[in-house]
Amino acid sequence: MAGIYTLRFHLFFFILSVLLAVARGQSPTDSDWLLKIKSELVDPVGVLENWSPSVHVCSWHGISCSNDESQIVSLNLSQSRLSGSMWSELWHVTSLEVLDLSSNSLSGSIPSELGQLYNLRVLILHSNFLSGKLPTEIGLLKNLQALRIGNNLLSGEITPFIGNLTNLTVLGLGYCEFNGSIPVEIGNLKHLISLNLQQNRLSGSIPDTIRGNEELEDLLVSNNMLNGNVPDSLGSIKSLRVLNLANNSLSGSIPVALSGLSNLVYLNLLGNRFSGEIPSEINQLVLLEEVDLSRNNLSGTISLLNTQLQNLVTLVLSDNALTGNIPNSFCFKTSNLQQLFLARNKLSGKFPQELLNCSSLQQLDLSGNRLEGDLPSGLDDLKCLTVLLLNNNSFTGFIPPQIGNMSNLEDLYLFDNKLTGTIPKEIGKLKKLSFIFLYDNQMTGSIPNELTNCTNLMEIDFFGNHFIGPIPENIGNLKNLVVLHLRQNFLWGPIPASLGYCKSLQLLALADNNLSGSLPSTLGLLSELSTITLYNNSLEGPFPVSFSILKRLKIINFSNNKFNGTILPLCGLNSLTALDLTNNSFSGPIPSRLINSRNLRRLRLAHNRLTGYIPSEFGQLKELNFLDLSHNNLTGEMSPQLFNCTKLEHFLLNDNRLTGTITPLIGNLQAVGELDFSSNSLYGRIPAEIGSCSKLLKLSLHNNNLSGMIPLEIGNFTFLNVLNLQRNNLSGSIPSTIEKCSKLYELKLSENFLTGEIPQELGKLSDLQVALDLSRNLISGEIPSSIGNLMKLERLDLSSNHLTGEIPTSLEQLTSIHILNLSDNQLQGSIPRFFSEFPLTSFKGNDELCGRPLSSCSKSASQETSRLSKGAVIGIIVAIVFTSMVICLIMLYTMLRIWCNWKKVSVVSSSDGSGNEHGREEVKWVYRNDKNVGQYWKVDSVAF
Repeated sequence: MAGIYTLRFHLFFFILSVLLAVARGQSPTDSDWLLKIKSELVDPVGVLENWSPSVHVCSWHGISCSNDESQIVSLNLSQSRLSGSMWSELWHVTSLEVLDLSSNSLSGSIPSELGQLYNLRVLILHSNFLSGKLPTEIGLLKNLQALRIGNNLLSGEITPFIGNLTNLTVLGLGYCEFNGSIPVEIGNLKHLISLNLQQNRLSGSIPDTIRGNEELEDLLVSNNMLNGNVPDSLGSIKSLRVLNLANNSLSGSIPVALSGLSNLVYLNLLGNRFSGEIPSEINQLVLLEEVDLSRNNLSGTISLLNTQLQNLVTLVLSDNALTGNIPNSFCFKTSNLQQLFLARNKLSGKFPQELLNCSSLQQLDLSGNRLEGDLPSGLDDLKCLTVLLLNNNSFTGFIPPQIGNMSNLEDLYLFDNKLTGTIPKEIGKLKKLSFIFLYDNQMTGSIPNELTNCTNLMEIDFFGNHFIGPIPENIGNLKNLVVLHLRQNFLWGPIPASLGYCKSLQLLALADNNLSGSLPSTLGLLSELSTITLYNNSLEGPFPVSFSILKRLKIINFSNNKFNGTILPLCGLNSLTALDLTNNSFSGPIPSRLINSRNLRRLRLAHNRLTGYIPSEFGQLKELNFLDLSHNNLTGEMSPQLFNCTKLEHFLLNDNRLTGTITPLIGNLQAVGELDFSSNSLYGRIPAEIGSCSKLLKLSLHNNNLSGMIPLEIGNFTFLNVLNLQRNNLSGSIPSTIEKCSKLYELKLSENFLTGEIPQELGKLSDLQVALDLSRNLISGEIPSSIGNLMKLERLDLSSNHLTGEIPTSLEQLTSIHILNLSDNQLQGSIPRFFSEFPLTSFKGNDELCGRPLSSCSKSASQETSRLSKGAVIGIIVAIVFTSMVICLIMLYTMLRIWCNWKKVSVVSSSDGSGNEHGREEVKWVYRNDKNVGQYWKVDSVAF
């Protein structure tokens, strides 16, 4: 409030002084205008305190006057913490030659009236919050020698009138938001020494007119969007000492013309799209001290040689496509080279012995190449080396023990190679060592106790080797240790109690080993610990009570061990985000106090012996996205509050003894992707609201007592991969909306009471692969031919239903199928040949089905009969029986007639008195001349 009154006072005083001046017939003086400016500024530290009419203007803070004190020539208020808008009244002080308002909090635009300060030689406004465009009137300041207005919020294009400032030596427009191209008029600035345009949004190419800046020494245009080739004309600026074109989109080859920049000390072309080989002519720039050509598309061999660039201190060629060996003549013994970065190229060969001549090297990065062979024993020739990065190569053999002589070494990265052997004990001599990364090698042996002498160590990572033996007992000597990563080795024994004295430890990863014993209570001293992973070991016993004070713990994974007891010591860890205790022997109820971990996102307590109810308080864990309580002995109903965890993506309660119904509130879980309530005792209907869970990938409700129909809303699961509802009491038909579940690859609805026909729409589920199982239901009708469209299907089970009709020939398109079960239905007809090699059990229980592997089908009547209705078959049978009876009656009648004739013949023979032989012969003769009687005889003979 006092500040407002002060501003009002100064404004009132200014107006009064102007009125008095006008009354006297005088114009306002420079001091009057400056007082007006003061009234518009916020001055929190009082730097303008002595700006007062009672003090001579030349004595005001930041003011400099001419020798006779008749004119104000300089106003310097830099770093004064002033704020407010940039003022336009300043143009009245036309005598100003220097204006420096840098490093304040001034805002607003640069007033165009500044163009009237014709005497201005220096204008410095950088490091404020000025916005808007650069006014074209800036081009009127013909005497200007230095213009520095960078590090503001200025935008728009750089005005071409900048080319009018022909006396300019320094132009600083960096760290703003200028766009458009670099104006070609920039070439008019013949006396320009420094040009800073970096960190803007400039596009287009570097103008060829840049050759006009004949006296240019510093050209900084990094971090823009410049493209195209670098003009050869740039090589004609012999005075250039610093050239920084980094982080643009410049392309083409590096111009050979750059070799003409004989005074160049600094060359930075990183982060562009340069291609081709590095010109060997660059070796002519003997004054070069720093070269960075990294993150381009350069190819070919390394052509830059320290033997020629003898002043070179830093060479960075990383992230290119350079090939071949590192040149033998690369380095010399009196080299000044301190940093050599050749990482992530395609360099090959062995570690070059010649590099050991670079005795001044402090940082060496050869990582991410194709180097191979043993590490040289003479590595300790690099006495000054602090950083050695050889990771991601194919080095083999042992770590040479001479490495212990590299007393300045701080960072040792040897990971992702093929190193074998043990860690040399001499490693303990590296007192300055801070980082040692040996992970992803094939190293063996134990971790030497001498490593604990490296008391500056901050990070140890030995992941993925074959180390054996115990963790060094004196590991607690490493007081500065932040990361200890020993996962995936063969370490055994207990966790040392001294580990608790590594007070700076933040990450402890001992998983995937053979560690045993109980957790030492001293781990409770690790107050900075945020991540601890001990999974896949043989650790046992209860948790130490001291764990409850590890308030910074965020991630705990103790899964797959032998821990037992209660999980109470892990309650109340306010920072906890992930807790995984899967597959242990924890018992008792789940503590409701776990909700004190309000940021908990993953909670996995599966495969334990937990009992009791699921705490309803879990509904307060609003960040929870993974809840796995499966395979326990939990009882009771699912509390409705659980369904307030709307960020849940994985919700697994399967294999417990839960009861009750599935609440309609399940529709709240719209982010859930995996939902498994299987193998419980849930009953009631599947609520239609489940359709709101449209991101579901897996839905498993099998092995419950659910009843009612499958809801139509199942069609909302357009991302669903697995649907398993088998072994329930579901009824009704399979909803046709299932066709919308187009990403299904496993569908199991077996052992329910489903009725109706198999919907044709199932044939649209073209991604079905693992199984389609509809067995043990009451499904009727024919197998739809559309099932043949499921060409990825590996298992089809339609057994134990009431299916009728033939097996569709379209099923022969199921070329991926290896398990088929159509048994115990009412199918008929022949089995398609494609399935002839399947076992008999695939088709048993279908009485009218034939063909391999069942009995063969008849080639005539049986095939024809198979196409007749039951009524037609009965009719044919009746006709056959009737015809057989008629034939039998005719045969009986015929036989009677023959018997009667025979009797007559016998009487005649007797009356003739002939002998037997004569009588027989006569009879025979008579019959042979009677064709009809002969036929009857034959019939009679046959009858006998």
